[in-house]
Amino acid sequence: MLLLLALAAFGSGIVNSLAGGGAFLTFPTLLAAGIPAIDANASSTVALFPGQFVSAWASREVFGSTDAQWRRDLVTLTIISLIGGTLGAVLLLVTPSEAFSRLVPWLLLFATAVFAFGMRFTPKDGKRWLGPTAIKVVQFLISIYGGYFGGGIGILMLAALVFYGMRDIRSMNAMKVLLAALMNTTASIIFAFSGRVHWLETMTMMVAAMAGGFVGARIGLVVPQVYVRIFVVAVGCVLTVYFFIKPA
Repeated sequence: MLLLLALAAFGSGIVNSLAGGGAFLTFPTLLAAGIPAIDANASSTVALFPGQFVSAWASREVFGSTDAQWRRDLVTLTIISLIGGTLGAVLLLVTPSEAFSRLVPWLLLFATAVFAFGMRFTPKDGKRWLGPTAIKVVQFLISIYGGYFGGGIGILMLAALVFYGMRDIRSMNAMKVLLAALMNTTASIIFAFSGRVHWLETMTMMVAAMAGGFVGARIGLVVPQVYVRIFVVAVGCVLTVYFFIKPA
């Protein structure tokens, strides 16, 4: 079973690096291993966040080529992500997840549609559909969701960045991976002291996810942007369908 968990985590690291949604590989695999749902969620989060930092490091040259405005935005969004991730993790440990679970497929459907068609409908004169304040509010809400469950946060962040006016898929991916890692770091610290983490399974997956995160980041740097965009949309569609049809 540990080998299966490692394979799921390696694939998750690649998927998280390219699009997001890697938790949908690790979370069901942990459930199949007989781990309770909340424990599986906490263990999956702790296992995956180092791989996200590896992906961000592997994409570090992208941040160097990003203009000053995006770097300033990244500092603010970083703080927001840390706070939101903390709140989401606490929320998971103290409240039931049924109501939020019902909202997940609708969030993913909206986010995937925005990312698939947002570029087409974005104004050509450089205006943004989300202003500086709006993107911060949206990121805060995504961060809470990220700490709470996290499935599909990559799709949601990519969609928000499209509305904020970003165009380069590599810059968007790099920013998304770093912010996801940050929000999951604070959540992981809380989960680590909650007694919910199954450490043998988690550490096995952590190593594999780090390897997958590095591989995925390198793939994202060399694959043409159109293929990365198609892959992102495909992942979003699969995750949306999965959450609409899965048993409650």
